[in-house]
Amino acid sequence: MKNTHIEHPEDTILTGDLSVLDAFVTKSKLSVKIDGAPAIVWGTDPSNNQFFVGTKSVFNKFKIKINHNHTDIDRNHQGEVADILHRCLDYLPFTTSIYQGDFIGFGGTDSFNPNTIRYSFPTEIPEEIIIAPHTVYDTPRGTLKDAVASSLDNELESVEGEVLFVKPKAQYDITDRIRENCAFAKQMSQLVEFVDDKTAKELKKALNQCIREGVEIDLFENSNLLSLWKLVRSIKNDLLAECYSDAQYECYINDEIVPDEGYVMWSDIGTYKLVDRDEFSRANFNLSKFARG
Repeated sequence: MKNTHIEHPEDTILTGDLSVLDAFVTKSKLSVKIDGAPAIVWGTDPSNNQFFVGTKSVFNKFKIKINHNHTDIDRNHQGEVADILHRCLDYLPFTTSIYQGDFIGFGGTDSFNPNTIRYSFPTEIPEEIIIAPHTVYDTPRGTLKDAVASSLDNELESVEGEVLFVKPKAQYDITDRIRENCAFAKQMSQLVEFVDDKTAKELKKALNQCIREGVEIDLFENSNLLSLWKLVRSIKNDLLAECYSDAQYECYINDEIVPDEGYVMWSDIGTYKLVDRDEFSRANFNLSKFARG
């Protein structure tokens, strides 16, 4: 999979790509989507075989910010992000692979608020840094800018006293209601006039604006497209309700217990994020501590 932004299922149908309807009824792999920040990328640089740490800016096409040592970090970053990367360079274990994860926090406490969600663990975490890994990269062309992403299937081993990798195991069930609604959505799609890529991009921005402001979504000239979009969103929410994990922490927003941010499902059909946009995404837009890519 190309290193691209993972879409909401309902947004992928705007151009007529109905692959997600097959993904919904195919048993896919599932992982918990953790609301950490910033994104940390680390591993061995294929261009020189040196270990590095960085943010998603390591994948930039032009202004690449990759850090092989502390001097590089001071040159490329500042403030809290630089502090985090210094600690990551000190404590992340050497690996010949390339990984990405979300930074949760520094150890020494049981409560972490890296972004919108606060994570409360049952006991104090003694490790120096806590990261939620989720992606592994291949570099067939020998450069990071052409890296190919895959969802992380195996578990990285934590390093006692230094790094805690948080990766809860997740599962879900496919109900008859989900199967029936996917079949109905395919029938409905025959009456829909889909849009081109440019229009879809504009609609996604407008949708996010509506969600951010908590207003009714009524953006489509073609009411059938809006109806299909809402149906796919409802199927996603039904599937989200069937997801569960063995996470050992509790999640809070403004001291109110909430579910995890969501999940990521992936298979040969595609990769999609399952998030309740009316609840979490709105809070994330308005409370996010770091800019999100």
